[in-house]
Amino acid sequence: LGYKCKEENTSFDPLMIESKKAATVVLMLNSPEEEILAKACEAIYKFALKGEENKTTLLELGAVEPLTKLLTHEDKIVRRNATMIFGILASNNDVKKLLRELDVMNSVIAQLAPEEEVVIHEFASLCLANMSAEYTSKVQIFEHGGLEPLIRLLSSPDPDVKKNSMECIYNLVQDFQCRAKLQELNAIPPILDLLKSEYPVIQLLALKTLGVITNDKESRIMLRDNQGLDHLIKILETKELNDLHIEALAVIANCLEDMDTVVQIQQTGGLKKLLSFAENSTIPDIQKNAAKAITKAAYDPENRKLFHEQEVEKCLVALLGSENDGTKIAASQAISAMCENSGSKDFFNNQGIPQLIQLLKSDNEEVWEAAALALAHLTTCNPANANAAAEADGIDPLINVLSSKRDGAIANAATVLTNMAMQEPLRLNIQNHDIMHAIISPLRSANTVVQSKAALAVTATACDVEARTELRNSGGLEPLVELLRSKNDEVRKHASWAVMVCAGDELTANELCRLRALDILEEVNVSGTRKNKFSEAAYNKLLNNNLSLKYSQTGYLSSSNIINDGFYDYGRINPGTKLLPLKELCLQEPSDLRAVLLINSKSYVSPPSSMEDKSDVGYGRSISSSSSLRRSSKEKNNAGFGSPIEDKSEPASGRNTVLSKSATKEKGWRKSKGKKEEEKVKEEEEVMAVPKFVGEGSSEKEWCPPSDPDFSMYVYEVTKSILPITNIKEQIEDLAKYVAEKMGGKIPKEKLPDFSWELHISELKFQLKSNVIPIGHVKKGIFYHRALLFKALADRIGIGCSLVRGEYGRAWNEVMLQNDSRKGVIGGLPAPEMYVIDLMFHPGGLMKLRSREADLYRFL
Repeated sequence: LGYKCKEENTSFDPLMIESKKAATVVLMLNSPEEEILAKACEAIYKFALKGEENKTTLLELGAVEPLTKLLTHEDKIVRRNATMIFGILASNNDVKKLLRELDVMNSVIAQLAPEEEVVIHEFASLCLANMSAEYTSKVQIFEHGGLEPLIRLLSSPDPDVKKNSMECIYNLVQDFQCRAKLQELNAIPPILDLLKSEYPVIQLLALKTLGVITNDKESRIMLRDNQGLDHLIKILETKELNDLHIEALAVIANCLEDMDTVVQIQQTGGLKKLLSFAENSTIPDIQKNAAKAITKAAYDPENRKLFHEQEVEKCLVALLGSENDGTKIAASQAISAMCENSGSKDFFNNQGIPQLIQLLKSDNEEVWEAAALALAHLTTCNPANANAAAEADGIDPLINVLSSKRDGAIANAATVLTNMAMQEPLRLNIQNHDIMHAIISPLRSANTVVQSKAALAVTATACDVEARTELRNSGGLEPLVELLRSKNDEVRKHASWAVMVCAGDELTANELCRLRALDILEEVNVSGTRKNKFSEAAYNKLLNNNLSLKYSQTGYLSSSNIINDGFYDYGRINPGTKLLPLKELCLQEPSDLRAVLLINSKSYVSPPSSMEDKSDVGYGRSISSSSSLRRSSKEKNNAGFGSPIEDKSEPASGRNTVLSKSATKEKGWRKSKGKKEEEKVKEEEEVMAVPKFVGEGSSEKEWCPPSDPDFSMYVYEVTKSILPITNIKEQIEDLAKYVAEKMGGKIPKEKLPDFSWELHISELKFQLKSNVIPIGHVKKGIFYHRALLFKALADRIGIGCSLVRGEYGRAWNEVMLQNDSRKGVIGGLPAPEMYVIDLMFHPGGLMKLRSREADLYRFL
């Protein structure tokens, strides 16, 4: 470092001083002499150019602060040299930080004034370009009005000024506010002019900037209005500019989001050029960006229509065959977007789906995800495409994707399988590929989208007993039930739907109840925000497989709720209260609680100890009552429930004769006349009995619900005598009279308080040593005893009736009948009406229900 030092004192001659220490030169930055300052700045500039270490040294020596003062120095050379230093120093992060603290942005921006020389423009713009890489500095540049002079410098004759200014603008427009200001300043034309530059770096920066600002619709319109698309297409057509093709495609991709732009590019032939360019290019990134451009544009329905007319599908299918995974993914995503167009969906049926299935066998799980997404869109509401996926051997790879580590891939594959399972032949095929085992892992996923799609797949595939059995045996019900607790509405809805489907058979429904599905659904349905139609339907479906609980909770059984053996009426329970199982209730000691009424027509082999302990009374022994209906001697000699009724045609009433016929297959009981006859009946019971709840242990550990020979006899008698009646009304009346007779006969209203049924029930509890009383043991019954017996017998012979629980021990049966008095009405029979059956005061009487509350009050 050398310079001349001039002194004001004329007694000294000019003195040459040399210094090789940067610290000395930094000290000279405080000199009042312009020449010293200029020389010092020049030396520091050269020193800083040598590397990052020197920049750090200058920072440590305190050079930055005095240099900032020189940015506004009166002397142009000093100011120029100081600006050059900051152009270089601003690439250092620590210097940037200090410059922000010293608030020099306004001084640097001032150097961009038109009157300043080009070299100042170059280094001032370089300083801003370096500073703008950080957010805080961007804000300062924008707030100090730096954007406008930078845009003006895009027209500078100096390429370095253009490059620095463009780079700074590119950094600034990452922020939305700057992009909006850019539109106001009409920056698109000068940026488009830079596309013609002979310097690739300038062209690239211009394209990158356009790629950012065209995310905003206003900028896209400005680009279109300034014929920007023509510039971009020309770049794509010029092979020598292949290093710019990727960025040019990115800009075009943004522009294609606007319908007007697509129309314009289509009318000028640019769209065909674009598709041809994408299909024939050998550069993977170019193909990928072209597919992305199509994807963006295809979200608009009008764009999809235009693309379909230009046969974009052929291009996308070709791109699926690329060796580059990124291109395969982008093409699959574009197919997904085009699937909203029905014509495109049909095109991909033969071309596209087989290729997508092949992509599911890739080693890249990201490719799986994109291919499965395309298949999900293609097969939604399109059975032909679902068949095409199956014909392309897609089931195995789709099920394999369910074990992927990518949540998106799993969710998409589950969606495709769900769409395919809508068709029974495909569903059976999917079930044969072990779908029920494969779906368990997605059900256990922590991702709510995967959970939702997996539950939906269960809904679509668990439509038959075999599939539900496989799901149950594989342990799939437990995670499914857990999803009912989800806080996500979609997951909870689809899980409820799946539970509703799985509750279609008794064993699965019982397992769901064991896993507390009923309890969880009850909690969900109590919440006004968490419940949905599916949760309510699933709850009711499970209740229909647990009629004892349903009747206790709701107090209502419909005509479609068929009472079978093992049903018990515990009485009313409040929501949230757990209903104890029958075994536990049977093992309890008798108490003053309401008697539990049991329906059971089967007999069981009792353990030896029980037979000895209960030789006269208790479960497994009962004195048969006489029947009021005559039976032939042939029937009396028939030791059983009776033979099935052969070749019986369906009566006009429309009742379910299938149920009725099955009921007649049960064996009846003989009348007992004397001790010998009773013992004979007991022997026959033991021989014919079928054990229940048989385990691998000894018979002493087995438990069987108490048998009810009298109820078995009731079933036999009504099957023989009432079932053959063809008139439904007569059937109902005769059955009502039969039930009343078995329960104590007709009871006038005024005599009801004297009907000592409570004492009778208490005696039965004492005799049976339990609160559980088989219905056949009850010989003095009131409303709720008789209504239950009527429903149980009516269900055995196919009479459709409901069972309704009322207040204060009331219960009744309702049936639908046509009004005979209106027969012959033009147009056919009138609509059926609801009737209540009298089982107490005038057994067999029917009352039409108009106003439920008032009518029942008078009736009961």
